[in-house]
Amino acid sequence: MPRFQDDYYTATAGPPPAPRPLEGVAECDVCIVGAGFAGLNSALGLLERGNSDVVVLESRQVGFGASGRNGGFVFGGYSRGERALLAELGSDAAREAYGWTLDAVRRIRARIDAYGIDCDVVDGGVIWANWFGDPSPLRARQALLAGAYGAHWDWLDRHEMARRVCTTRYGEGLFEAGAFHFHPLRYARGLAGVLERGGVRLHEASPAIALSRDGAGWRVATPQGEVRCRVVVLSCGGYLAALRSRVDDAVVPIATYVMVTEPLGPRMHDVLRTPAAVYDTRFAFDYYRPLPDTRLLWGGRISVLDRPPHEVEQLLVRDMLRVFPQLRGVGIDHAWSGLMSYAPHEMPHVLEAEPGLWVAQAFGGHGVAPTTAAGELIASAIADGDTRWRLLSRYGLRPAFKPVGFAAAQMSYWWAQSKDAFKDLLERHAR
Repeated sequence: MPRFQDDYYTATAGPPPAPRPLEGVAECDVCIVGAGFAGLNSALGLLERGNSDVVVLESRQVGFGASGRNGGFVFGGYSRGERALLAELGSDAAREAYGWTLDAVRRIRARIDAYGIDCDVVDGGVIWANWFGDPSPLRARQALLAGAYGAHWDWLDRHEMARRVCTTRYGEGLFEAGAFHFHPLRYARGLAGVLERGGVRLHEASPAIALSRDGAGWRVATPQGEVRCRVVVLSCGGYLAALRSRVDDAVVPIATYVMVTEPLGPRMHDVLRTPAAVYDTRFAFDYYRPLPDTRLLWGGRISVLDRPPHEVEQLLVRDMLRVFPQLRGVGIDHAWSGLMSYAPHEMPHVLEAEPGLWVAQAFGGHGVAPTTAAGELIASAIADGDTRWRLLSRYGLRPAFKPVGFAAAQMSYWWAQSKDAFKDLLERHAR
């Protein structure tokens, strides 16, 4: 029997409801393909605007992809850095687009309370920890966020960082107090329950296998049925549905890795003395957080390889011990990988690809808040004719040139990783 049976989230979310595959013909106003966060939030945005005439199709289970297997961080921003966003969009548009993600953080937290979603929420904030000796990049980002985006992150000096995170690895840090972390699969299932109670029809084990025009509307075929609708939203993330080549060709599915330790009990105090989630300042950063059952969740790395659990464990234990050597010998109970969707421009696709065909994808490993923002933009566009989504129009369906794009993505990551290592080496020699 394989050592790792499930990822941590699947193992602790409880048994899901039995799937109800689509059978026969369903008619609706909007059909959403994909029951990850982008699809679920698009559906919920429509429901909250009074439109429950929605069908959601999911090829496997709710939250199967990155939405139900990520690090569980809920904080603002995109994969694209704030400075680049400012240069590309200008100050007003960049501030508005970034603000959508801050609003999304607050919206997620409010929905958890309003709908009574049990998802192990921890209102502990998020720490950006300085891997290197030079604190000036932190000061610069803190000033940029405050001045250009109205986002205020607290400064943590070396003493305060050492008090909260028990390692000599870091220098200073920045603290995003309004952020939090949670159990993403439980949250996804909670959203699905809200949708179904509101009248939205959600069909798991129902892959969309064909998409075609039907007069002014659309037909979406599944193995046992068909949806006829006015509008379609494609929100498949890294698990592409092969329904529109132009949509699929614009993203590269990239794997990332996560593991969870055995319960640490009192030993957690020897590692973390904060409820905050943590990630560091390298391009190839680690991210981790304390779980309510005293385990440590640890993630990092990106690769074109969707590695098996035992290889994930080997890589991530090595990374963990560089930060917390006191955890040597600790047991690893879960390890897994999953696919995220990246676009060459590092921004999400939130757009109308054809009349009545919407796309929400390419959240690039920074998707919990941006998927919520995307769902709001798309729902508002469909229900109210809102055109705010056009602010992101420069980040369109640019070809990723696969399979060359896979190699380019991997080489780019290795190059950034090597620069991080070289900078670290120079600093150590200087000391």
